[in-house]
Amino acid sequence: MQRKNLTIGVFGFGCVGQGLYDVLSRTQGLKVHIKKIGIKDATKTRNLPAHYFTTNRDEILFDPEIDVVVELINDEHAAFEIVSTALRNGKAVVSASKKMIANNLNTLYALQQQYQVPLLYEGACCASIPIIRNLEEYYDNDLLNSVEGIFNGSTNYILTKIFNENKSFIQALSEAQELGFAETDPTMDIEGFDPKFKLCILLLHAFGLFIQPEHIFNFGINRINDFDINYAKEKHSSIKLLAKCRKVDNAVYAYVLPHFVNGNTQLTNIHNEYNGVIVESAFADKQFFVGKGAGSTPTGSAVLSDISALSYDYRYEYRKTSQLLAKQAQNDLKFADTLALDNNLHLKVYVRCKNQAIVPLTDFIEIIEKYESTEQQYIIGIINLATIIASEWVKNEDINLIVL
Repeated sequence: MQRKNLTIGVFGFGCVGQGLYDVLSRTQGLKVHIKKIGIKDATKTRNLPAHYFTTNRDEILFDPEIDVVVELINDEHAAFEIVSTALRNGKAVVSASKKMIANNLNTLYALQQQYQVPLLYEGACCASIPIIRNLEEYYDNDLLNSVEGIFNGSTNYILTKIFNENKSFIQALSEAQELGFAETDPTMDIEGFDPKFKLCILLLHAFGLFIQPEHIFNFGINRINDFDINYAKEKHSSIKLLAKCRKVDNAVYAYVLPHFVNGNTQLTNIHNEYNGVIVESAFADKQFFVGKGAGSTPTGSAVLSDISALSYDYRYEYRKTSQLLAKQAQNDLKFADTLALDNNLHLKVYVRCKNQAIVPLTDFIEIIEKYESTEQQYIIGIINLATIIASEWVKNEDINLIVL
C-alpha cells in the first residue's frame, strides 16, 4: 500500500504538542505538513512563525485541506468537542487525552462507526509503549488473561526517588514537576486517576468492554509516609502504583492500587519515568513491554506513530468488541451478556492507620498480622475488593492501603 501525504491541524502546543513537532521535524519518510496549530493564548511567545497559529478552532475543523486533526489539549470538554466535531466532518483524528477518551469511549466508538473515520489514541496510554496497537493486532484473536503494569511515569519517578535516593515524597514530587513529568496540580497522577483512565481504554481493546472510570476503584500514593517506606525497606521491598485487569471465566477484575514489590514481578526494576506492561494470554503466556511513560518526546513519538499509521489508512478494528456485539445479536447469553466488571476479588493487603479501631476487623476475611505502636498501627489480612470500595474507613486520610 502506498503511503499517503497528510495535511494536519494540531490543537495544543504544550509539552506534547512541542514534542510532536520535534519528532516530526526529525523524521524522514513520513510526508506530513502541519497547516495550523490551534492555541488559546495568541500573545504567548512560541518558537514557530505566527502564521502557524490560530485561536479559531473552525480554521482547523472545517478546512477541507486538513486530513487529520491532532488533539493534544488539557481541557477534557473542549477536547471532546474538537474530536467529535472532527469525526463528524469526516476527518481522521489522533488524540492523547486519556481522561476525555475514557469518559467518552461509547460515544467515540459510535462516531467512528457512523462516519467511517478512524480515531487513534496510542499516546493516551503508556506514552512510548505501543500497547493498544499490540492488543489490537497481535492479541486480536488470542485469549487474553490479564493486562497489568505501571501506567503512570510521574508516580513511578516519585517512588523511584523515594526508594533509590532516599528523597522525601515532597522532594520527589517537586522534582517530577520541574522535569515536566507531573502537572502543577498532581492529583490525577498521585491519586491514581491517570492510570485508571488508561486502564479503561485498555479494557476495551483487551476484552471488548466499555467501562466508565467511576466503576473502577483507584487508590494512589499520596498517603504514603515514612512508616510505610520503612516497612517496605525492612521487607526488602519497594512500592509501585500498579493498574491491573484480569479476566476469570466471565468476570473481569480491574483496579489501581499501590503494591509492595520485591522481585516477584518484572515491574520491580522499572524505574524513573518508565512504564512497564505485562500482558498474559492463553497462547503466548506472558510478554513484557517497557518504555518511557512521561515526557514531551516519548508521548510525541506515540502521537507520531498514530499519524504514520493513518498515512496507510490504519484504524482500530475493535475485534473484541465486535465479537461481543455479534454474540449479543445472536442471543448467545452464555458468554456475551455475562462478561462484566466484578469486584468480588480477594486481596492480601497492608492497612496502616493511627488507630485500628477505625478499621473493623470484621471487614477482613482473614487477619494475618497486627502491629501496634504509639505512632502507627497496621493490619495485614485478606479482604474483598468490594468491601474496600464500600467501606468508609478507606476515605480516611490517616489510612494507607497497599497490596502485598
